[in-house]
Amino acid sequence: MISEAVVQSLKKFVPEENICLQEPMAGHTTFRIGGPADCFVQIENKEQLIRVQKYLMQVELPFFVLGNGSNLLVSDKGYRGIVLQIGPGMNGIEVDGDVITAQAGALMSQVARAALEHGLTGLEFASGIPGTIGGGVVMNAGAYDGDMSGVVTQVNVVNSAGECMELENDTMEFGYRTSTIKNNPFTVTEVILKLEKGDREQIRAKMEDLAVRRREKQPLEYPSAGSTFKRPKGCFAGKLIMEAGLRGFRVGGAEVSQKHCGFVVNTGNATAQDVRNVISEVQERVKERFNVDLEPEILFLGF
Repeated sequence: MISEAVVQSLKKFVPEENICLQEPMAGHTTFRIGGPADCFVQIENKEQLIRVQKYLMQVELPFFVLGNGSNLLVSDKGYRGIVLQIGPGMNGIEVDGDVITAQAGALMSQVARAALEHGLTGLEFASGIPGTIGGGVVMNAGAYDGDMSGVVTQVNVVNSAGECMELENDTMEFGYRTSTIKNNPFTVTEVILKLEKGDREQIRAKMEDLAVRRREKQPLEYPSAGSTFKRPKGCFAGKLIMEAGLRGFRVGGAEVSQKHCGFVVNTGNATAQDVRNVISEVQERVKERFNVDLEPEILFLGF
């Protein structure tokens, strides 16, 4: 539990209405699953983030930085710590020529839309990714042969000491669904992307084509965290899962999608433990059948 002294200290940094105790995390993840966080704080700007993060590090309280919750499974028991949500106050997007500067809380779809409106190409792949640009950089999010590493020039972060840092692309250590930020106590505040001038109608057509492909192939009708597993070298997780006979495999309300076996979905009443049990069974069966270790792409909080 979070003490009253800590709550009073947090009120010095953010408005009181931005602080919630025992906040159900099911309302803050695309899985629509998760028990209560001891304390949930909505961050409106970089100054608040710096002060709150520095304070929490000083008093050695555990905290987790949340974007749109699109790649996250929170325990049914919740999270014994403080969740810092990069809120709507940090979703600004500025376009200058072929350069876009987006605050960490801007949705990737919003940034892709801004690129379209200014006739900039290179970010079409992001138009259907439900996460924030900050989270997208951390995970090097990508789809349809594009990812963040190909368009990001600079990422501005706050480190564990509350200091601002500028990370250039070549220092980001981008890899498949990873970056230096994922492996260090950095919090993204801004992302700078360099795109190319393009034909607005061609950009729009590509985005619409990708949207159609997503609707046809992905189970968008159910809550999920997107692709559940990272792509194994030389093959696709969904194909291995299907060939292991796990299409539609279900525990409680969690199910391997009938539409795309690479997704574990919440059919309506899944618990976090249901999802974990499905993931474990999939990993075990794929390992037995193909000797391939499937690594989850989603993050686990509170387990």
